[in-house]
Amino acid sequence: MIAMTRIARSRTVAALTSPHGVDHYLSRVNPMWAAHEVRGRVVAVTRETETAGAPVATLTVQPTATWRGHRAGQYVQVGLDLPGSARRMTRCFSISSAASGAGEEFTLTIRAHAEGQVSKYLVDAEPGQLLHLTQAQGVFTLPVSPATPGIDPLLFITGGSGITPAMSMVRTLLRDGYDGRAGRPVTFLHYARSQADQIFADELARIAADDNDVAVHLRHGDAVFHELELRRLVPGYRDTDTWACGPAGMIDLVREAYADNPRLRLELFKPSTTSSGAAEGDLTFDKTDRQVTNTGASILEQAEEAGLSPVFGCRMGICFSCTTRKAEGTVRNVLTGSESSLPDEDIQICVSAPVGDCVVDL
Repeated sequence: MIAMTRIARSRTVAALTSPHGVDHYLSRVNPMWAAHEVRGRVVAVTRETETAGAPVATLTVQPTATWRGHRAGQYVQVGLDLPGSARRMTRCFSISSAASGAGEEFTLTIRAHAEGQVSKYLVDAEPGQLLHLTQAQGVFTLPVSPATPGIDPLLFITGGSGITPAMSMVRTLLRDGYDGRAGRPVTFLHYARSQADQIFADELARIAADDNDVAVHLRHGDAVFHELELRRLVPGYRDTDTWACGPAGMIDLVREAYADNPRLRLELFKPSTTSSGAAEGDLTFDKTDRQVTNTGASILEQAEEAGLSPVFGCRMGICFSCTTRKAEGTVRNVLTGSESSLPDEDIQICVSAPVGDCVVDL
């Protein structure tokens, strides 16, 4: 098999299979054969919650041998050829299983969003569904292991589906022989809309009951993150390595509590926007010769309102799938508030909002 892989990746085979590439022909024989691309087949689907309008399911994915594995906390871009769609749609999902090695199975825990075509389709997927994947990406990761345990405690603060990368980290630690009594206790603080919306409820109950020095605190309903409660649960939280992931509103509160503390690592599912002031000017989509009045929303959102279908992935400035050329004008990054007026520059339209007149190649 190793010899066959080397042959498939050779320059000679690349030349013979041009312009389509060797993976194009391998996939015709077996979709799980690949020399360069990464694909995955869903081998199991487990329902986590049945909340009306937003159910959650965990997909166990067997990747091709080209999968290099993932570090706990990373995400993957998933491409899906939806029935009736003229183009492949891609979205980013955090990996919920413990760190994987090359070619090993992993899991994706996905909530079906009302407006999310891909998420709704995947939550109802059947075993056998083929997925087009990237290698694992992202730096929201756990840089420690039982082999390099460090001496400081760990803290995870999550909300809603933001629990998935944190569960990957905790699962990795427990699988690999973590023992908090050795000097690195873990606090897991999670917020969910209700008990019915709680993902991984049974597993979290088992973790909380085990003698492993992992303290699990679940908050449901109207409970929101508050610095006073955090100070009560973890008095030295400012000196604690912390990973926070969840909705933008929760992340804003966590960021305020830590005040630019370098021990805080953040990841959010939708960008927390900065104020852009009064919207003015026109946004022109050059390739389609359309023009709309600037509303102050991101260019991606305004393009969709105008009936366009730009390519995008994460919608939060991580994956760069939506990168587009700006021909003229000024844009503001809705994450940082920084502005740029450079002509003919590449921008991420999911986190860029026009400031005055702007022309983009859409």
